[in-house]
Amino acid sequence: MAEEKEKILQIRDLDITIHTAAGSVHAIQGVDMDLIRGETAAIVGESGSGKSITMKAVMGILAGNASVKGSIEFCCYHEDGRREKVDILKQDKKWIRKHMNGKQIAMVFQDPMTSLDPTMSIGKQVMEGMIWHFKMPKKEAWNRGVRLLEEVGIDDAQKRMKQYPHQLSGGQKQRVAIAIALACNPELLICDEPTTALDVTIQARILELVQRIQKERGLSVIYITHDLGVVAKVADYVNVMYAGKIVEKGRADEIFFDPRHPYTWGLLSATPDMNGMDRRLDPIPGSPPDLLHECAGDAFSPRNPYALVIDDKMAPPMFQITDTHFAATWLLDPRAPKVEMPKELKARLNRMRKEAREYGSKL
Repeated sequence: MAEEKEKILQIRDLDITIHTAAGSVHAIQGVDMDLIRGETAAIVGESGSGKSITMKAVMGILAGNASVKGSIEFCCYHEDGRREKVDILKQDKKWIRKHMNGKQIAMVFQDPMTSLDPTMSIGKQVMEGMIWHFKMPKKEAWNRGVRLLEEVGIDDAQKRMKQYPHQLSGGQKQRVAIAIALACNPELLICDEPTTALDVTIQARILELVQRIQKERGLSVIYITHDLGVVAKVADYVNVMYAGKIVEKGRADEIFFDPRHPYTWGLLSATPDMNGMDRRLDPIPGSPPDLLHECAGDAFSPRNPYALVIDDKMAPPMFQITDTHFAATWLLDPRAPKVEMPKELKARLNRMRKEAREYGSKL
């Protein structure tokens, strides 16, 4: 029997409600997710599906109007080699800020224009975490900051340390944000749409940078994205989210080549296929649900062309497809009618599989 791989992160029954003036929003509903140490997981879905708020709960940076239930167990190693498992939801924000944020878990936010402080020099922002967590002397922190900027591919690092964010390009700002996240040697790096504001050539360089650093440092990485192209390049495992729930999860090759949930079919069908004969995009009809008004059944039912009568009455459980592949759709119930994915999507996925084999892709 193969030895079970160590989980650095284990989320169970995560439930988050945001209390607003308009009412309570049930933003996250019973999310389970695992991350194996040293591997890469991706969370994909439309805006508002719950990707970022799930990871903010992991970081312990949810707003004060959020009610949280469940558990988020993080397994870390201390400098003396001691192993510790911590339930982040049982800790207060002061403890998390001192022992977790930046030191064990770091986050690269979506837009470096807003995540970097325009009034502080690059050097001060890179040094801040090292001085706070390790009480590192300023000269030592400065020298380490220079090395970090060099590690993330910024030229003339001494000069850049003295500059301000507005003096850097978008790609350089994102590299600085990555350097800040890496400053205290975290074990888990969360990347929230790290390439959204960048052009395609810079996007590729940033993804390659994160992959290189991950390999060199043995990092575990979570990507939050709506871009399935990014997922195909970097992910070992994929979690597809819709309306606050994970509706399908599995290895990247299972999600890309054998998707089972109609929402996953829709996401893949809406992705440009530049090598195919059909250049049309097939958008998912309708709009995401208003989470202020919970529905009794499957939240995707109004947009699902394959919806069954039961979808309007009862939310589907997670059905197991393989040891690693699960999907929450009544179509997988043995009593359900046999429904195949759209022919156009099946042909596209077959082309993708062939290309992956030819080019030695991660998939």
